[in-house]
Amino acid sequence: MMASVRIQRVVVDSILTYAKIFHPKEGILLLRGRNEKNTILIDEVVIPPFAVHGTGFSTFPVHRLPADFSIVGTAHSHPSGTLYPSIGDLNNFYGKVMIITAYPYRSEQQIAIFNKNGKTVAFKILNN
Repeated sequence: MMASVRIQRVVVDSILTYAKIFHPKEGILLLRGRNEKNTILIDEVVIPPFAVHGTGFSTFPVHRLPADFSIVGTAHSHPSGTLYPSIGDLNNFYGKVMIITAYPYRSEQQIAIFNKNGKTVAFKILNN
């Protein structure tokens, strides 16, 4: 059972920047990290191959991903400003966690992390 998430500051900054670049379309990223007891540590983002970015959706073909057991989840943007997962988000959940960042993508105040049931997961940002 996952109790919390620790995420590197550079990952938070990368997610926010990526969302700004694709706005008003949704952007999507893969999260690389590892499990440490009841905590997930996220230390890198990866652009998924063949990702599609649209108005109100973003996706990638899972079958085109190489085997990579360090992928712990996804991050995507919500240009609408909504900081909650949609039914589509939950139905396409990949990994252990999903990060959503909402417009205007200025700081970690516009970021939330969810488990596969759509429940908010506590997180701490690491500055190193």
